[in-house]
Amino acid sequence: MSGWVIHFEMAGVMLVKLFVAMGVVSVGIGGKWVGAQVQHVVGGDRGWDASSDLGTWSSGRIFTVGDKIWFTYSAAQDKVVEVKSKEEYEACDVSNPIKMYTGGLDSLTLDKEGIRYFASWKSESCKNGLKLDVEVQSPQAKHLSQTIVTPEVMADGPTTPSASVQLYGLSHALFGGLLVCYLSL
Repeated sequence: MSGWVIHFEMAGVMLVKLFVAMGVVSVGIGGKWVGAQVQHVVGGDRGWDASSDLGTWSSGRIFTVGDKIWFTYSAAQDKVVEVKSKEEYEACDVSNPIKMYTGGLDSLTLDKEGIRYFASWKSESCKNGLKLDVEVQSPQAKHLSQTIVTPEVMADGPTTPSASVQLYGLSHALFGGLLVCYLSL
């Protein structure tokens, strides 16, 4: 009978360890079981600059609710404005912006679905292509678009993830390793 008690206590201890480990992993991944926030640096290495090809940079990129976009630029040289409509965006009419970014390193969280329009504060730069429209999708739409992969998309190759995404993946590996070590005690 005492053998059963020992086995039962050991099973109880293992179950408690499993629940604690699951809690640690959940906290480690920010309580998110599906998906991850993506950090998009507009224009990549060149940032928000007249020499950036923002059309090429954004093509094939999927922006999802919860992602962040970062604008990096010389605050002495330019500002980024968000405009209300496609018409204002296409005409480079920045006279009545929703918001103006002036810091040189600005981030914003994409908090809802829809299209957002950003343009250079300088009319000439905007007319020369320094503008960006961002179509923000639901997380479910992102999942579906990543599930259906065609050979043409695969031929383009992956984009380089930001350091935060790489650290996010590293944190999963770290917590997974801790979980294995913890359960083996």
